[in-house]
Amino acid sequence: MKPSDASAGGWRLPRHELALVAAIVAVFVATGWLDPNHTYFANWAESRDIILRNASLLGIIALGAAVVIIAGGIDLSAGSMVAFSATTCALLLAVFSNVDDRRLVTVSGLGIAVAVGGALLSGLLVGTLHTWLITAIRLPPFVATLATLVGLRSFARAMCLFVTKERWGTESQQINVNTPFFAWIKEHNVWLSTGTFLVLALLTWVVLSRTVLGRHLYALGGNEQAARLSGIRTENVKWFAYCFGSLTAALAGIFLMADSSVAQPGNLARGYELNAIAAAVVGGCSLQGGVGTVTGTVLGAVFLRLVIDAVSKLIKASADVYEGMIVGIIVALAVTFTQVGQFAKAGHALFPGARGLAAIPTIAVFAGLLAMMAAANVDAFDGRTPLFGAVVGGGVLLALAAIRWMQGRRAA
Repeated sequence: MKPSDASAGGWRLPRHELALVAAIVAVFVATGWLDPNHTYFANWAESRDIILRNASLLGIIALGAAVVIIAGGIDLSAGSMVAFSATTCALLLAVFSNVDDRRLVTVSGLGIAVAVGGALLSGLLVGTLHTWLITAIRLPPFVATLATLVGLRSFARAMCLFVTKERWGTESQQINVNTPFFAWIKEHNVWLSTGTFLVLALLTWVVLSRTVLGRHLYALGGNEQAARLSGIRTENVKWFAYCFGSLTAALAGIFLMADSSVAQPGNLARGYELNAIAAAVVGGCSLQGGVGTVTGTVLGAVFLRLVIDAVSKLIKASADVYEGMIVGIIVALAVTFTQVGQFAKAGHALFPGARGLAAIPTIAVFAGLLAMMAAANVDAFDGRTPLFGAVVGGGVLLALAAIRWMQGRRAA
């Protein structure tokens, strides 16, 4: 995929991104119709604000994840980085506040500036640490960022305990933030986060499609050895990619802390790293590196958040139980669809041999069970959940069997 989203004949969305736009519209319409309260249609303003806020915060992190993936890396620590930066910001506010002000209401302008700057600086430092572990220590990106995925959140919790005990005499794993500046951010969170996301997306697009650094990022992800031999300073390019990824997560951490009025590193943004990677992959970024666009990542973030919001509206009880499964399925399908074309060109079968034959009914059974369990919480399917599960499972079985049959005919 080209770095630029523009074609010679003018602006044109690639096929994958057009499909994402169609999927966003389809999910929106289907959710509005199946939701018993028809929330999207009856209360559009509130639904719009929720979708924009959540999609923007996810999109900010996803842009960083996309740049890292395009450069041929992976960053599993984004969620922990969000929690770490939010905790850093809150702790610095505590240092600059009155010793009796445990709710952090009165903090000077200097204290706010230092807190925000310190939170962003923490992202730069963590990105630099990632680059050092990967380039100097030669750790695989997966291992290096997996270590910080676990370590950063634990370190943030330890900082919370230490600073609160030293400052107020009692240990606490959360800090309430009621500073007027962050209360103002919370009040205008929807448009501030959306505007920040759009500006950041535009800047990322310019870097990737209009600068030498952008071409080097794609070259690094496409073939690191060839990029090095062509004179590209690959270690510097990696430093930019990982610092950018950590900085976007740190920025999202400030918004999330303001939105919730609390820094709670134990739970804040848990699982966000996988959602960010999922948004980038759904948007067309290849985990092999060298492929991806900003437009696709933006659409991927909107689509993923819309699906998660649809789950919460349609599955009233225990919607969070199904959220992870649905996100995982979407990611698996997105990667599968990107691989199907390569399989066809290389002559590889999607369901080869006995293992492929056994996989078909397995996938169909899981699809039917998931559909049945999910439909049990949707009023529109009341009393018909077994039938719906059977229809979905049977449809998946027939579709996959047809794919295997067509591939068998081509091979013959």
